[in-house]
Amino acid sequence: MTAVLVVEDQQVLASALEIAIGAQPDLDCVGAAGTVDEALARMAASRPDVVLMDIELPGADGIVGTRRIKAAYPDVRVLILTAGATPGRLADAAAAGAGGFLGKDSALPDILAAIRNPMPGKMVIEGTALSELLTERPAAVAAGTADTDLARFTGREREVLALMGEGLDPAAIAERLVVSVHTARGHVKNVMMKLGAHTQLEAVVLATRTGLLPPTPGSDTAHRRTYRPYRHQGPA
Repeated sequence: MTAVLVVEDQQVLASALEIAIGAQPDLDCVGAAGTVDEALARMAASRPDVVLMDIELPGADGIVGTRRIKAAYPDVRVLILTAGATPGRLADAAAAGAGGFLGKDSALPDILAAIRNPMPGKMVIEGTALSELLTERPAAVAAGTADTDLARFTGREREVLALMGEGLDPAAIAERLVVSVHTARGHVKNVMMKLGAHTQLEAVVLATRTGLLPPTPGSDTAHRRTYRPYRHQGPA
């Protein structure tokens, strides 16, 4: 039985999620909270396996909440609920430890599937949340700091970018290309630098929205992409 805590300040949505999750034979909704502080208090008593976290909350937001929950309960999966997120906000939430993003208008089966199917080391982004990210003009592009000319990337960097789009982290990229992890990290760092991105996830979003990577096929909200939330830290 998977225990789920809903953190959502919109009472109608919170109640609907509580009822829907509680009706599942393999899921147990242990309650709902409207703020991060309330969520942490409930966490101590109920110890959920999964937290559905609204990214916009009164007081401390869902990014702060995710960071605090992951610091205290590292094994808990946090899935962010969003009605719109910028790449910067997405990158911050990923760095805080979020394990996925769900549009608030995602179909219920998609939300339940994300709760039921953990993918260690990868991040799930449902189609509705992904489409919101891909339709906004990237700040790095608007500021002229992103290199959107594929010819500027070396052949190896283009290979690495494609593998990043598949959700592979540097270790998996190294295995696929038969190179050292050190070398793979260097290529990932170069790709991220050219795109003006701070995380692998943000790099993939930027590359998709500028046409360097093909978009997710179709617009079906059941489609999901998975990404490894790699953030470059220090020299490769």
